[in-house]
Amino acid sequence: MYRIGIITMSDKGSQGQREDISGATIKEMVANLGQVEQYRVIPDDLEVIKATLVELSDLHNLDLILTTGGTGLSPRDNTPEATLAVIDRNVPGLAEAIRAESLKKTPKAMLSRAVSGTRGKTLIVNLPGSVKGVRECLEVIMPVLPHGLEILSGRGGECGQG
Repeated sequence: MYRIGIITMSDKGSQGQREDISGATIKEMVANLGQVEQYRVIPDDLEVIKATLVELSDLHNLDLILTTGGTGLSPRDNTPEATLAVIDRNVPGLAEAIRAESLKKTPKAMLSRAVSGTRGKTLIVNLPGSVKGVRECLEVIMPVLPHGLEILSGRGGECGQG
């Protein structure tokens, strides 16, 4: 079982003006993967997002951080920039797979700027802000997350050895 964090980027949500249904959807969907140990609803502020990602990775030593929101074209959508600023290594295949599958459902998927990467032994994956988007995108990557987390954590063998 893996240690998981969920961060929802929402100005209104962080002020208590909007219920975070997307974060709740993620929590429900990852229940078989591990324990959600950290859950935050924060504003769409670049520095706050970066600080929260670093805190959950470095201080709480989470295996997986899933973000929701802030991946579009709005001037307040800062999640990809914050993620890119704190990761050590990019894992583009996750975001590429999500966009490829999402394009089958809507051409608007081309506008997603979501990224994925690692910081130390933490995998960080950006997801969209809508419940429908979260559900569809997480379904795409769920089959590979256990293997990726196993390798990243050092609990598994190298590719091709099993």
